[in-house]
Amino acid sequence: MSRRCMITGKGVMSGNNVSHALNRTRRRFLPNIQDTSLYSEGLQRWVKLRASSAGLRTVEHKGGLDAYLSSTASTKLDPALRPLKAQLEKTQTGQAAL
Repeated sequence: MSRRCMITGKGVMSGNNVSHALNRTRRRFLPNIQDTSLYSEGLQRWVKLRASSAGLRTVEHKGGLDAYLSSTASTKLDPALRPLKAQLEKTQTGQAAL
């Protein structure tokens, strides 16, 4: 299970712990990844995501999962989210034809 946000792409970073005596030991900075489910109104189902808290704020800022997927280019999306965007576009064009 990777420690990478599906929305922002944030991942593990590395650095140093620096003591008062300036001894340096390697450490890892882990992103705040949460397993969460977001509701897609266009697909009418829950979508499971591994997203950072910053990524969840980004989705809320864009206006929800559907708005985020439609406003983001497919090349910038996580490979797991690209099929969701295609399904969403397909349902939106089907509803527009009605």
